[in-house]
Amino acid sequence: MTGRLTVVEMGAVHERDMGKEIIFVVEEAPEGGYIAKALGHCICTEADSFTRLKKRVQEATRCHFETEEMPSAIRLRTVKDEVIPV
Repeated sequence: MTGRLTVVEMGAVHERDMGKEIIFVVEEAPEGGYIAKALGHCICTEADSFTRLKKRVQEATRCHFETEEMPSAIRLRTVKDEVIPV
């Protein structure tokens, strides 16, 4: 993702420069630990702890991209799926 990002929060508009970044969706694995999947790229990794997952996401990203295409940042979006009774 590159260019400018316009964010609307609570009625206020904020603009900021966005470097090239990659976004991973992080979910808790059914058997324990975490799974991270990149949006728009074929990158997936998993780990037993969130700290270790961050390291693995960095390693997987470095392995996937050539130097000139390397994102400047990694964004982790944590998703928690919870079912509650009606």
